[in-house]
Formats: sequence, C-alpha cells, structure tokens
Amino acid sequence: MPRAPIQPVILCGGIGSRLWPVSRATTGKPFAELLGETSLFRKTLERVGDPARFAAPIVVCNEAQRFLAAEQLRAAGRAAAALILEPAGRNTAPAIAAAAHAAVEDPAELLLVLPSDHLITETGRFLEAVERAAPAAAAGWLMTFGVAPDYPETGYGYIEQGAALPGLPGCRRIARFVEKPDRATAEAYLTGGRHFWNSGIFLFPRERLIAELEERAPEVVQAARGAVAGAALDLDFTRLEAAAFEAAPRVSIDYALMEKTERAGVVPVDMGWSDVGSWESLWRVSTRDAEDNVRIGEVLAEDSQGSYLRSDKPLLVTLGVRDLVVVVQEDAVLVCPRDRAQEVRGIAERLAAEGRPEHDLPNRVRRPWGSFTSLQKGEGFHSRHLMLKPGAGISLQRHRHRSEHWVVVRGRAAVTRGEEVFALTAGESTFIPQGSLHRLRNPGAEPLHIIEVQCGSHLEEDDVERFEDDDGRG
Repeated sequence: MPRAPIQPVILCGGIGSRLWPVSRATTGKPFAELLGETSLFRKTLERVGDPARFAAPIVVCNEAQRFLAAEQLRAAGRAAAALILEPAGRNTAPAIAAAAHAAVEDPAELLLVLPSDHLITETGRFLEAVERAAPAAAAGWLMTFGVAPDYPETGYGYIEQGAALPGLPGCRRIARFVEKPDRATAEAYLTGGRHFWNSGIFLFPRERLIAELEERAPEVVQAARGAVAGAALDLDFTRLEAAAFEAAPRVSIDYALMEKTERAGVVPVDMGWSDVGSWESLWRVSTRDAEDNVRIGEVLAEDSQGSYLRSDKPLLVTLGVRDLVVVVQEDAVLVCPRDRAQEVRGIAERLAAEGRPEHDLPNRVRRPWGSFTSLQKGEGFHSRHLMLKPGAGISLQRHRHRSEHWVVVRGRAAVTRGEEVFALTAGESTFIPQGSLHRLRNPGAEPLHIIEVQCGSHLEEDDVERFEDDDGRG
C-alpha cells in the first residue's frame, strides 16, 4: 500500500545574527540571498516540492518575516498548508509542537521538520535518506539525520551512533548527543567514524511526537495546544494565540525530547549539508577563485587570499589581505578575521542592546508589492525610494502622525487621495496630507519608481492604518 505523502514543517524563525549585516532581525537568514539569487528558504521549498512524496508545507515564521515568507512562497508557485505566525520566539520545541497540532485537513502521519536556513547540495541523497528513515518513523522511532563530518568543526553539535535498528536498513539508535566540542575532541570525532554532525532535520510520527512531548515536556504541549486552539485566521496567516504560546519555555526539540526519549534514531547521510551559520561556513560552501577568495558583487581583490569579499553596493577593493571577511552593505560594513566569524553574533547583540537601526532593518526592505529603500532619516523626516512591481499596489491607508510627498522618477502611478483618483508620470508629484486616505498603484507593465518624503512627529511603520489590501500583507 503506498505511503501517504510526508508533511514538511519548515521553520523560519532564525535571525542568523552571525551573518550580520546581510541577515538582520526583520529580514532573517532564510530569506537573504546568501548563495546567489535564490534564498535558502526557496531552496528548502524546492527540496520538498515533489507532490508524490510530500504534502503542501506547514511554514512557521515570526510576525516580522511574514511578508517575506508569503512572497517567496508565491514566487516559488507554492501554497502552504498553513503559514503559522509565532507571536514570540520560543526555540524549536514549541514551534514544532504548534505545527503538529495545527488544524490542517487530513493531517499526515509523518512530519519532516526542516530548518529553512540550511544548505543541502546533494538533494538526491537527502531524499534517499528520508526514504530510509520513513519506515523507522512509521514504526514509532523519532528520526534525525547525521552528517558525516569532513573537517573538525567546533561550532556544531554531534550525534554518536549506536546499534543498528533491527529490520530497518541504514537506521541506527542514537547513543548520545554531544554539545559543541573543543578542537581536539572534534578532530577525534573526525577520525573515529562514530560521530556525525547534528543536522537539526527530523522525521517524526505525528502522534508519537505529541505523546512523547506530553510525557517529557508537558508545558510545551500545553502551550502549543492552547495557542493553536485560540489561533486566528488572518487571510493567508494563522496567528497563534499570544498569551498561550508565550507561556511555553524556550527550549529546543533536542533538549526537550530527543536527548530524553528511548526512541531516538539516526540515518547517517552525506548530502553536502551546511547550516551556513557564519561567514566562515559560507566561505567554505561558496565558489572560490584561484586565490581562495569568494568574491560577490563589485570586488577587486589585489594580492588577496583566503577571504570572503562581498559588496552589495559600491566597489570593494582589497590589497594584500589574508583570511578576512569583508561585507559591505549600504548602511554598514563588516571587517573581521575569518577565524573569528563566530563572534559576529556578539556584535549584532550589542547593536540590538544599543537600539541601533542597523540591527533590525537593511536599507532595502522587500514587500509583496515591491520594495522600499531608506535614503535619509532625521528629526521629523524620512526619505525613501519606493519600487512597485507592475500591477502591484500599496494598501488603502492613512497616517495619524505624518504627511507624505511623492515624486515619480520613472513609470506611471495611479494615486488615490481622499475622493480623488488621478495619474502621475515621471517628473510629477503630489502631497498626501496627514490623516488623508491614500493609495498608490502601478498600472503599467514596467516597475514604478517613487521618491517619498515623510514629515511628521512619528515616522515608524506602526503609524499605518489599513482599510483595503489586495495582498493582506502590506
């Protein structure tokens, strides 16, 4: 009898602070274009895109990233079984428990839990490993996937394999989980052949997962069940009930369940996996030139070796440098030794503690209708460059605390202002008074470019009152 399709659960909550300044709090590592023009989230969707093997995915993300998740799903031509919004970050165990309880039609027996920010270059081997793990999961084992190490990484957790699972080829018990080791221990693991990197990918039998969590982490299940029961549907999104979900402890699925259960199993697999967790690991998996440099964007590297060099805006020139990370954004520049790339997380945390805007938002922010780029912000004003895609429009809205000036740079705009509806072309402008209902659309076949200047006492995104929104998102 054919097995029912496996239900992917894609977790998108990570910020990826070690990849600052490209990955930030409101954009996040899964959605950034770290390896070309396709995000890690899109690559994850592609891996589970075969409808004969997989059901539509359940996607779990946070409020700030909902626009990006919905837009990238749409761009990939995929519909989610549910797009669940976490009201607060509580680590992986509560997120997985909420997904397992999510009210979807005909819930699948097996849940394939996938971080959305990992790289797998050998998709065929990954799929083969899932097929090997499926009979074990169907038999009640809580399965994960161990990656054979190819260098002594000290930034990963490890799994020590145990005895083979009888009658389940390629599957083994987990003897123990090991925290991030020191260098000497990691080198011993590399040569010993019994230890594997913990990939953070799981294949769970849904009912068994819930039952074991109820036994070993009841507070996680109670919070998830209450959050799903009280969830509100908001167009494409399922908003978990905040108070119930926030009562969950901050705990990983490894600590809450996998390290405690008697039914933990592992499938060892060599699938070209990396968690792409730092600029060092990104350097390792990226294409390098003859001098071992990764060069992305406008980069001129003279007598430079072993460096990760990226510029998303101006020309970056290096001379006589070795083993550096240099990342240039419009509003921030990072320079550090490659072997200290793990410490970038501390820099991002310091920026957050100081309330620096560079921690949260890049200058360019994507929305379903296009994007906006912050040009200059000062006391009482904020200038931005808006780009609206052909046929796209911003919601009908008003602002209580600011007015706006719009100047069309290129394209044709359809403007609603109060009871008026009129067109603007390149070189023309209009003024939107404070408190006035307004809307901006691009009726043309080419992108519309607008310079917007906001003036007022409060210029943040929470001063937006929406009345109609084609996308339901922004």
